[in-house]
Amino acid sequence: MKRIAICLMTIAFLLGAAPVWGGAQKKADKATEQWRYELQDINKVSKQGTVTFKVWSYSKKENIAASQAPKNAIHGILFKGYGSHAPMVSPAAAEQHADFFEEFFKEGGGYRRFVQTTNNGAPLVGDKMKVGKEWKVGIVVVVSETQLRKYLEQQGVINKLGSMF
Repeated sequence: MKRIAICLMTIAFLLGAAPVWGGAQKKADKATEQWRYELQDINKVSKQGTVTFKVWSYSKKENIAASQAPKNAIHGILFKGYGSHAPMVSPAAAEQHADFFEEFFKEGGGYRRFVQTTNNGAPLVGDKMKVGKEWKVGIVVVVSETQLRKYLEQQGVINKLGSMF
């Protein structure tokens, strides 16, 4: 009888705690919707078709800032551009394909295929700092820019390069 009571209490606890475990990811996604990040060129030679840079993400929790870096990197290439490169997606196309991008940027969404973190996603020494009440965390990422562009062209989100001629 005592074992049954303990098992039931354990199950009740686990069921009650499940929404809390999922809540951390929801908070991370909500924080990402604000798209607060910076892209920094690190002058690293990448293999052809890829770009390497550091993404500085902001969050109240440093682990959330680090985990959102790949998503921020793809968002930056698509909508802000980096260095001398213009954004891939125009504001009009972003608005027109809002449903596509909502699905694309969901946790585990399509964006993950085009980005890799270096150092297993851990920040290097000096790449995390407390700024006010938030953490600023820098993660070095490698983005397969060519493959990302091909995918967006196939999906009809952007025009092929040279299609205007």
